[in-house]
Amino acid sequence: MMEGMSDLNEVAVTTLTGEATTFGRLTGGKAALVVNVASECGLTPQYTALEELHKELSGRGFTVVGFPCNQFGGQEPGTNEEISQFCSTTYGVTFPMAGKIEVNGPDRHPVYGTLTGQADSEGAAGDVQWNFEKFLVDPTGRVVARFRPGITPQDPELRAAVEAVLPG
Repeated sequence: MMEGMSDLNEVAVTTLTGEATTFGRLTGGKAALVVNVASECGLTPQYTALEELHKELSGRGFTVVGFPCNQFGGQEPGTNEEISQFCSTTYGVTFPMAGKIEVNGPDRHPVYGTLTGQADSEGAAGDVQWNFEKFLVDPTGRVVARFRPGITPQDPELRAAVEAVLPG
């Protein structure tokens, strides 16, 4: 395994509807913005901008992928079914969503084992700080950028990084 990077696409993932798949199949082999999401967070309205970004760029080889997580202030207490209902009803989410996972600690999902090795723009890697932290993954499964929770999907730095990994 080459530093855990190129094998991210092979990591087993369960979708929000309970289907067993891999990270690469979840992203459809596209560049992906991977986000740990929560339904009851002050940042939850970022779902709107994430969905807009997904819709705008999905035809160009890009997807957003949501990983619900309840490790930050207990802000994702629902079941996978409740989360799915909330996302579709409240925010019209059409991007792929995984089942609820842990992103930090001993039960950290293997996808986040790879993602958290990526440093942010200030050089800090390690644990996810809060809900709606974003990781940019290129189509080959290589983690290329990390954006902390307060950086919105419309942020020019994030947008430039996304554009840089889109195919031709």
